[in-house]
Amino acid sequence: MIAERMKKIDSSGIRKVFDLAAKMEDPINLSIGQPDFDIPEEIKQEAIKAISSGMNRYTQTGGIPELRAKLKEKLEKEKKRKFDDIMITSGVSGGLFLAFLTLINPGDEVIVPDPYFVMYKHLVNLLGGVPKYLSTYPDFSLDPKKLEALITPKTKIMLLNSPNNPTGKVYTRKELTDFLAVAKKHNIIVISDEIYDLFTYGEEFVSVAELYENTLLLGGFSKTYAMTGWRIGYAAGNQTIINEMIKLQQYTFVCAPSFAQAATLKALDYDMSSFVSAYKVKRDMIYNGLKENFYVVKPEGAFYIFPQLPKGENTELFVNKALENKVLIIPGNVFSESNTGFRISFAADNKTIEKGIEVLNKLALESFKK
Repeated sequence: MIAERMKKIDSSGIRKVFDLAAKMEDPINLSIGQPDFDIPEEIKQEAIKAISSGMNRYTQTGGIPELRAKLKEKLEKEKKRKFDDIMITSGVSGGLFLAFLTLINPGDEVIVPDPYFVMYKHLVNLLGGVPKYLSTYPDFSLDPKKLEALITPKTKIMLLNSPNNPTGKVYTRKELTDFLAVAKKHNIIVISDEIYDLFTYGEEFVSVAELYENTLLLGGFSKTYAMTGWRIGYAAGNQTIINEMIKLQQYTFVCAPSFAQAATLKALDYDMSSFVSAYKVKRDMIYNGLKENFYVVKPEGAFYIFPQLPKGENTELFVNKALENKVLIIPGNVFSESNTGFRISFAADNKTIEKGIEVLNKLALESFKK
């Protein structure tokens, strides 16, 4: 009865923990990647105003013209390049799905740096593509030689995500330049997921789109403005690709939510720097709190850290012990072909982070620091 393609994907391990959290009393929730702050009041009021004024109908498929125009101007300034066109998507997830539907033929190979955002692998498989994993362990850096070794005549797309989920890695200009030189040599399309571009902590953020012409840029506002439920993202790049994605959106998402598009137009002018500063404090708390008992690479962006367990330790056992102590974390194999660690989201209030650090260190001492 169920289509064969559904056997190629599994329920997200993140959502499983999300459902568990809903049933647990007073969990120490370090699992879900959504900001702990609310949408700024000024932006909420703009959404209310849009709803009250009747902006509740379909918009143009590619998004309201004034938002597309303003966002295109902003992106061209920030990403330091011109874009043929831009469309508004139903979150970055919607943009990713449309991009894959547009570009992937059965058998096409898609290079995915590992660790990776959970959706990449499953959507590639769903559409008949073949994910090829490029390991970035142990420090989550890109290696051009590893990329060259993975490329075959079937290689079509490469995914990049900086700042990275689940590691917090921000790729340097030199690292990207050397890596993208290989992509250019083989004329590979790069899909760059830059949803966390606002959340960087002292490192220079360099957009892939600035350095590589053949880039489809995906981004959005779920993380920046805590709009996770409003589903507003964007895609920018080659005119032909964007046109085909807009065509597909007619038959899938139809359009991004109308009132949220209006509010996003206002949000583009809102200063979020104080929120980023607060998250830098959280980053320092979690890193300094765990570095004695875990191997951790200091996150340079986003709001995740990806601690690794000592070689030979059972990750599933450790994560289950954490769950028994009401600490919700995500096992590493949700984001990786390896299972050597776990993801923490520090998008939580500081007291929750402190409690989580205390329990995780206690478990580490009990489990593998004897």
